[in-house]
Amino acid sequence: MNQHDAANDDKPPPTTHRFTVGLTGGIGSGKTTVANMFAERGAAVIDTDAIAHQLTAANGIAIAPIIAEFGSAFIDASGAMDRAKMRAHVFSDASAKQRLESILHPLIRAETANAAERAEGAYVIFVVPLLIESGNWTQRIKRTLVVDCDEQVQLRRVMQRNALSESQVRAIMATQATRQQRLQAADDVIVNNSEPAALLPQVAQLHALYEAMSRSL
Repeated sequence: MNQHDAANDDKPPPTTHRFTVGLTGGIGSGKTTVANMFAERGAAVIDTDAIAHQLTAANGIAIAPIIAEFGSAFIDASGAMDRAKMRAHVFSDASAKQRLESILHPLIRAETANAAERAEGAYVIFVVPLLIESGNWTQRIKRTLVVDCDEQVQLRRVMQRNALSESQVRAIMATQATRQQRLQAADDVIVNNSEPAALLPQVAQLHALYEAMSRSL
């Protein structure tokens, strides 16, 4: 199962009184790297992708309902969901995708809400891979931050990281919002076409902005 699908919970947690930012971007854009930089500066980062991964790991609370719905063939030797096998299954069967989402989305929503309640920091960043596609997250956040990169950079990164062919990466990209759609929805943009060091001043500038905006609430 592609965690970008699993984490697309279209019913976000209830609005809190905290200043909230939704961080998104296409596959391979560098969302995790950017989120970690904000966390290092004191932001509370809640990654829906990581939550989805925890739920479907060995002994995760999603494993039992996944076995009940799909059978043990979709569980690997470690006891975790076999993500590659599930990804292939849901890409070829829309009803299977809906059934998996009906298991994962309520769990992701509950875990995200719990994490937001416990979060410490001047403001909260929700990392949501398909934030633009879901349509509903924008009602729950104060700012939308897009991590952007050129398409060729995106392709190269994902091909190297995931050992996928160009056609496989393009197939994943085709299920996501276009680069133009993300940029049109953005309040803020971080450009990530080169080395991580180039991200530091961009993150520092936005961190200062978000801290100032959080104090004005």
